[in-house]
Amino acid sequence: MCCMSREKVIKTTTDIDSLRSEIRDKSVRVIDVRREEDYKQSHIPSAVNLPLANLLSDDAPERVLKLLNTMGIDDETHVVVYDDTFGALASRVAWTLEYLGHSDVSLLETTFSKWKALGLENDDKIPDIQNSNHSIHLKPEILATSDYLEKTKDRPEVILIDNRERLNYLEQHIPGAINLPYRTLATPEKILRSKEDMNRLLDNRGISGNSEIITYCGSVGTLSGLAYYALKSVGLPNVKLYVKSFKEWKSLEKPIVKQEDANYWDLSAE
Repeated sequence: MCCMSREKVIKTTTDIDSLRSEIRDKSVRVIDVRREEDYKQSHIPSAVNLPLANLLSDDAPERVLKLLNTMGIDDETHVVVYDDTFGALASRVAWTLEYLGHSDVSLLETTFSKWKALGLENDDKIPDIQNSNHSIHLKPEILATSDYLEKTKDRPEVILIDNRERLNYLEQHIPGAINLPYRTLATPEKILRSKEDMNRLLDNRGISGNSEIITYCGSVGTLSGLAYYALKSVGLPNVKLYVKSFKEWKSLEKPIVKQEDANYWDLSAE
């Protein structure tokens, strides 16, 4: 598909050099979403720790607000999130901040392991953070619920994307979904492809910028969170995350289909 409609591309990732400069200028709050024991061993200087499991234990907006306040994040704070698992965990945290109404949040373009492999600064110091006062301005337009998905998934202007592994998709998926495995979104060095490569991938999948696009994965919206930011990285204007994903859909006994004609797949789309 050619001539995809795009809005102005927003900043979804922060490059290494920019983050290093912002850390020196103390103009950024860095969030490390790895486990606490890993964070305490070594992390990017000045980073605060918010393990994804801690967030997911209760991601109600009121609780997330308290977490942001304890991390010294107010409405104007520039936030960069990183993990060590190809960006999926960081994406879920970043999306949660965005849903709460925090607009200035992005993903570090690479993982912590690659950061260290480049010989870049890291330490085990726990920063002394002053509490802040963040507000709540929820963005329901980036969230898809099971009820919303059931009502809209068959509309011609809606594209539903399953970001699980190909075999999981073939075995069972939400009717009408197309498969865009999360592994196709990255490069060996960065969590997301370049905009040019991403545009080519999406064009080959028939993903149009004029559509409403809903992403989902297996359970908590991590893999599909990465896809959410991949889509936003090329300026697609209307993207939603079905946060509770296939696990909830299946538990609610919603319709599920199996891919019957699964004897080939056009790998050139990657």
